[in-house]
Amino acid sequence: MKKRLSETELIEHYKSVLLKFLPPKSTHIIATWILHYNFDLKITHNRQTKLGDYKSPYNGKRHKISINHNLNTYAFLITLVHEIAHLTAFEKYGHKIKPHGAEWKQEYKKLMLPFINDEILPVDIQQALNNYLINPAAASCTDEVLLRTLKRYDKPNETLVYLEDIPEKSIFKIAPNRIFEKGEKLRKRYKCQELDTKRIYLFSPLAEVKLVQKGLF
Repeated sequence: MKKRLSETELIEHYKSVLLKFLPPKSTHIIATWILHYNFDLKITHNRQTKLGDYKSPYNGKRHKISINHNLNTYAFLITLVHEIAHLTAFEKYGHKIKPHGAEWKQEYKKLMLPFINDEILPVDIQQALNNYLINPAAASCTDEVLLRTLKRYDKPNETLVYLEDIPEKSIFKIAPNRIFEKGEKLRKRYKCQELDTKRIYLFSPLAEVKLVQKGLF
């Protein structure tokens, strides 16, 4: 019969797994939250439309949180805390609150505070994050200053480019093999058409895409 791990042993186990995805000094707090709030954490494929996701419990199942696998450790932490704030807001106020309303904002600010220090986050990310937390939006990736700051810590990828760096009318690809044409910029995002479906999607200027054919005009 397999021995049941104690709470201390479980936390140490969670920390050892989380080290691959989070800043080292942040793993203890996150590990204790996983144990306390009893949620499933899934590392998923890269999603262009979101960095993370939260699903409330139903039919006796646990809370579920998923985070994109390709985020750098600082972006992973900020996104994970964002999703945990949905969980704590749900437990405190129920499902009738707005997803990113005042209750969630209050929870997110409170949960993020222990991580805003020099041992966990670089100074430039702390500054951008503090500005973002004045009035946090639906996703950290919608705050261009914070997103640009976080991307300074991404590993270089020679096969991908930022959407803002390719000309209009260029053809680009995102996983899994979806092909788009870059269109005009509408306020903060680019209007792009998926070639197969002819549907229009809005992309962040900092979306990482694979260039297929450069637009000439």
